[in-house]
Amino acid sequence: MHYICVLHIMCSFSLASPCSHEAPFGDGSVTWARRRSFTPTLFSVCLLLLPCYPATLALLCPQFPPAAYLRRVTALLIIIRALKELAHLARSNHHCPRLATPVSLQINYPRRFVLPSHFIRHSTMTSTATTTSPLSKQLARFEEIRVGGAQYLDHLSAGDREAIPLLVQVGKLFDQIYIRQRWSGNEALHAHVKSQNDARLALGLQLFKGPWGLDEEKFIKSVKEEGQETIHIPHEPPVHGNFYPDDIKQEEYLAWVAGLEGQAKINAESYYHVVKRDSTTGLLYTVPYSEEYKDFLVPASELMKQAARLVSDQSLAKFLKSRAEAFISNEYVDSDVDWLRISKDSPLDVTAGPYENYTDKLLSIRTAYEFLLHATDFESSAILAKFSSRLQDMEDQMPVDELYKAKDLYPPAIITVNQLYSGGDVAVPMTSAYNLPNDEAPIKIAGSKLVIIKNVQQSKFAKVLLPIAEQVLDKDQLQKVDFEAFFQHVLMHEVAHSLGPHFLVREKEKKVRTALEEYHAAFEEAKADIAGLHAVALLLKDGTLSGGPDAESFYMTYLASAFRSIRFGITEAHGLGQAMQFEYLMEKGGFAYDAETRKFRVVMDKIEDAVKSLTTEILVLQGDGDKQKVKAFADKYGFISPAVKQALANLEDLGIPVDVYPRYGILEDGTV
Repeated sequence: MHYICVLHIMCSFSLASPCSHEAPFGDGSVTWARRRSFTPTLFSVCLLLLPCYPATLALLCPQFPPAAYLRRVTALLIIIRALKELAHLARSNHHCPRLATPVSLQINYPRRFVLPSHFIRHSTMTSTATTTSPLSKQLARFEEIRVGGAQYLDHLSAGDREAIPLLVQVGKLFDQIYIRQRWSGNEALHAHVKSQNDARLALGLQLFKGPWGLDEEKFIKSVKEEGQETIHIPHEPPVHGNFYPDDIKQEEYLAWVAGLEGQAKINAESYYHVVKRDSTTGLLYTVPYSEEYKDFLVPASELMKQAARLVSDQSLAKFLKSRAEAFISNEYVDSDVDWLRISKDSPLDVTAGPYENYTDKLLSIRTAYEFLLHATDFESSAILAKFSSRLQDMEDQMPVDELYKAKDLYPPAIITVNQLYSGGDVAVPMTSAYNLPNDEAPIKIAGSKLVIIKNVQQSKFAKVLLPIAEQVLDKDQLQKVDFEAFFQHVLMHEVAHSLGPHFLVREKEKKVRTALEEYHAAFEEAKADIAGLHAVALLLKDGTLSGGPDAESFYMTYLASAFRSIRFGITEAHGLGQAMQFEYLMEKGGFAYDAETRKFRVVMDKIEDAVKSLTTEILVLQGDGDKQKVKAFADKYGFISPAVKQALANLEDLGIPVDVYPRYGILEDGTV
């Protein structure tokens, strides 16, 4: 009888769920599609739970005979297994919201059953790594995508194909370097998890490159040997990464640097040296990256040299050789210049080296190793090249005094690529574009290079941005959300990294990043977003962007994308930068919120002036380098309002992914 009741409930639920794939976007189709697609799973789960139904009663009902302790334990184990299977099945379901223009989407809904943390234990006979339920929650926030593959290799020579496995090995070595850079206990933790053969825990470490999720909450509580903790995991990632001693304070570092001179001072402020403490004297000293990561950089150097002998493009070969030498010498400027001068005709593009400083949240100085291997998309690159020639013109039209404008800017080289592989400092969220190098020295010689990763952007737009837009945007503005607007604003974001002051206007030798310290990364990302959006308005007016998305599409797509970035968390540079922009534009009336519909909208007669005003504020804050004013701005606008929190919670409840993570096609197609 109990079995019949359960089946009756499941059948009633499923029959109430009509076909919804033709439902228009924005009319509740997500809810219906979700219920419809979940129906097969409900039947499966129903069948799965039937055998354990008596066991459930044995556990919960004292009068259910026999009520012996052993029977209750057995029942509990059966229920746990059933719930784990249910979680797995729930995670595999998808829904497919529709726009006026059909777009195929596949979005995972989160697992609905999360076991208490004390049930989730991964152990050998002598050691345990205890995880917490946030791991299930964190993994459910990301959707796997297939990146790269044989379809991108048709135009490659035999030598290029032979070089790919060698370069992939470099990427794997960079993974090991970044694991060491992320946190002092990271290598031991990764080794321990590897010994446990736990695929879920290994995936968590692979995505986040450490034991903390996107919100910086740790998902591994501890590692114990014979009941004794052997790896202490901090509650949140250390702000100093593993670039400085664990006990260092910012004040101590600054006082130490102030007392140095000559080469010692240069090394202390270098992008490519770690800071250590003498165990005997307690004094600080520096070690070059070439020595600190020698065990990985030496083999990486040899692999790069081998690849250089195989690739078809000689400018790429030159970069691979000079970068291989830089791994040993710790001198990166010349090889950065060689990277900037890789021919646009090269069928492969390789980025390999220490670049971004996001992991150094103490001072935003030390750089992390990252590796990206791409196949060049020649057709898309040709379309985007027109933006490069307008860089100085865009700088000249920035809404600030001439003091804050750079002169004689080098137009960035712009290429569009499709990603084949990545390693090192590539934790989620996935990089979809970048403008490098960050070191001002090679920029003065050869400018910068903008790389747009098209296949990653397409996945983010389809699987993340469109579902977000349906939930947060006013229904009347949904139809203006457009991939080309998203794609071109990402391009302008990267171009805008070159705009504005990079040195203080009143201290010409002092870098903005040095003055702003831990605030630099967030303000730089905010500048790139908002100055890029302001530049879009300029290019629309002069006809450079004619024939594509209009101003409404750019602003409305930007609004939807703001929620995508804020979901990364305001402890992360992009998330904090976006939160500051969002609240500023709300204050100025460029965005509006309808409390009745719980939707946001762009106010078209105010947004352009609001964007212009914010561009001015950020460029001036950077150029003046007044850290107290920068902090005051961040304190005022760098928060998440109740309305935004509610919207974000709704996105979580619906299971809309925060971002995507890669499964590399070249590892599956026999290329590597």
